[in-house]
Amino acid sequence: MDETLRKRIAELVSKNDVLLFMKGTRHFPQCGFSSQVVGILNELGPKYETVNILAEAELRDGMKEFSSWPTFPQLYVKGSFVGGCDIVREMHANGELGVLFGAEAPKPPKIAVTEGAARAFKDALSDAGQDVLRLEITPEFQYDLHVGPREPSDIEIQTDGGVTLFVEAASARRADGLRIDFVTNGGGGFKLDNPNEPPRVKTMDVEGLKSWLDKRARGEAKLELLDVRPERERALAKIDGAKMLDHDVENALAAGDRDTMLVFHCHHGMRSRAAAEHFLKEGFRNVWNVEGGIDAWSLKVDPSVARY
Repeated sequence: MDETLRKRIAELVSKNDVLLFMKGTRHFPQCGFSSQVVGILNELGPKYETVNILAEAELRDGMKEFSSWPTFPQLYVKGSFVGGCDIVREMHANGELGVLFGAEAPKPPKIAVTEGAARAFKDALSDAGQDVLRLEITPEFQYDLHVGPREPSDIEIQTDGGVTLFVEAASARRADGLRIDFVTNGGGGFKLDNPNEPPRVKTMDVEGLKSWLDKRARGEAKLELLDVRPERERALAKIDGAKMLDHDVENALAAGDRDTMLVFHCHHGMRSRAAAEHFLKEGFRNVWNVEGGIDAWSLKVDPSVARY
């Protein structure tokens, strides 16, 4: 590696207590692994900086040699290399990452279990042997309630009805206040009500988008229409009034009101949903994704917009 590049990387690592080399930015990760690590860092709350390795091929290749690690993201804490996504996730799950950032040990969550759920749990555990009832909740609030081996870092709690539940350490805060019921309709199953769940991305069709844009034009509504496609696609087709989600727009949104109505679109709606999900994690509460993207806009609203 060129010595100038090595010194530059070393300076980046040394001057930032927590530094993530990733694909994309913290406001718009461009791979699932980078997004997962950003979500974990946002949850734990340390002040951190990111470097977009997609913006510079020389830096991307140099980082692989500098850290002796072939993939991204790469997390550094206080000058030391921690690891990639799998290692960060494992350290978060067992509480080690929180300790590294000086966080307090998680407290046992309060979980309410109905009589029906308690009976179902006891039935499931009757032939479990050494296995236990475990609960994991991802940062995206996906639930894994299962019977399996206990992990060393699990938090043991006694629920209503005499059922012992083991909660993954990283899930403790997300589980506090959870209510678990068992419903018999539709074949039966557990129903989980969690007051900690964040708002969800709402779906908007292109006809609805046209209505909102008309209201905005009349001064009756405020919204930001954000195009997550790169400039080469925007050169082929655009929706009037849509802003490209570039670095400057990201920073402006991050400094703004979290109640701002954000509407994301791309070509067909998949990339824009990923961007919308990320902004939800950043604390925005009124977030929409345009179903079908600009292609549906061309077909159903404005045929003068080119299809590609």
